[in-house]
Amino acid sequence: MWEQSQVGNSRVENVVLTEENISEGVRKVSQKLNGLYEEAVIITVVPGGILFTADLVRQLKFDIYMDYISCPHTPGDRQNNSEIVFHQNIDLSNKDVILVDDAVESGGTMKRLVQHIAMNYDAKSISVATLFVKPSRVAIGAREYYGFEMDNDELLMGYGLPWKDKMRNLPYISKVKSN
Repeated sequence: MWEQSQVGNSRVENVVLTEENISEGVRKVSQKLNGLYEEAVIITVVPGGILFTADLVRQLKFDIYMDYISCPHTPGDRQNNSEIVFHQNIDLSNKDVILVDDAVESGGTMKRLVQHIAMNYDAKSISVATLFVKPSRVAIGAREYYGFEMDNDELLMGYGLPWKDKMRNLPYISKVKSN
């Protein structure tokens, strides 16, 4: 059982999205996507998008191919210049591509990933699917499908989101306050 008041050296202020909220968000996104696609390539942004992808793809009713991409970053960093690593296991030519991540926070990294796919591969379309987005995100240049739009840009952890490279495996999402 997770202790929701103290995690490591950080105190969990409060739970923002419960396990039930997360399930509802996954359902919302899957319903939107199910109404749009007959087939798509799901590209998970790792490591953060792994949990959301696992929950999401089990609710998709269309044929999928799966791949993954990585671009290490610090949450909230709009100037992420780290290397994009994509080994392209699935041919993207003339296919609908859905980049899946836990969240779009500042949007800087997702914008770079969308541009990378658009410039280097002949995808039919590129969309982004996330559990939630934050309000001050930049435009990323792709259709976005998400379960929730947060009210503010507070630092969050859990369900794929790290805090000091830990806490990704929390089954809920919480605000973080450092001691």
